[in-house]
Amino acid sequence: MPEIDTLRSNYRGRLAPSPTGHLHLGHARTFWMAQERARAHGGALILRNEDLDPDRCRPNWTTDLLEDLRWFGLDWGEGPDVGGPAGPYAQSERRQHYVEAFHKLWEKGLVYGCHCSRRDVQEAARAPHATDDEVLYPGTCRHLPNTTAETLSLRPGRVPRPKSAKVSRVNWRFRVPDGETIEFLDGGVGAQRFVAGRDFGDFVLWRHDDVPSYQLAVTVDDALMRISEVVRGADLLVSTARQLLLYRALDLRPPAFFHCPLMLDDQGLRLAKRHAALSLRALRAEGRTPEELRVGWGR
Repeated sequence: MPEIDTLRSNYRGRLAPSPTGHLHLGHARTFWMAQERARAHGGALILRNEDLDPDRCRPNWTTDLLEDLRWFGLDWGEGPDVGGPAGPYAQSERRQHYVEAFHKLWEKGLVYGCHCSRRDVQEAARAPHATDDEVLYPGTCRHLPNTTAETLSLRPGRVPRPKSAKVSRVNWRFRVPDGETIEFLDGGVGAQRFVAGRDFGDFVLWRHDDVPSYQLAVTVDDALMRISEVVRGADLLVSTARQLLLYRALDLRPPAFFHCPLMLDDQGLRLAKRHAALSLRALRAEGRTPEELRVGWGR
């Protein structure tokens, strides 16, 4: 099994919260692990505000998450509130990097336009992978005639947009190499193996509402910010396989990965932002202390 990367001598870890609601205890545990690993390697910790989605992200939640993370005992040396050499540290300010990466993938023939709605995909696709939220795209538009060259304009500095109102909804997908096995050794959960086209399909790079996808943005940002190890939840294991394909296609060096077990509620479901009672803000209001909440987590 090939190694993705060894932990570099200049360790750079990251916290990557999204201001779509208040952070919960599961986020805090993963972020705490990221900080502990950065400290253990004598490295730096970077905070990146993943505020890409204008419909879901709110400025007040950005303010709250910074306050909640500081209260919990997290400390970063680079970020939107402290600056640093790899900025800007908010994804909403990094669009040009994503556009450039998109064009590189386009020029390599790895992108195609998909006209399927979310409902179309859900109705046609097979079930999602057991550890992944995204349904497996059935390739409906993959083998259609390449009309994008005739109906869309590719202009420097922007993603292709429809020339005609007849093509009003296009999600741009990455064409995965069907049947290729993507393997990596994860620092948290060990050896991982996923098959493109079976465990995940062609995934969205750029949404029809002109928003770059999570997969594209985090790959580009982690590379440009020189992140040496990505620490995050185990629900993103399949996303790592997708992102490794993007690293390769973009000629970027991938980091090491460390996926943490998810924190579950009383019903055995993973915590989500809907669990308001377990948000850091609510726990703080109840008088709970960070030290009390971290019992059993180590240092």
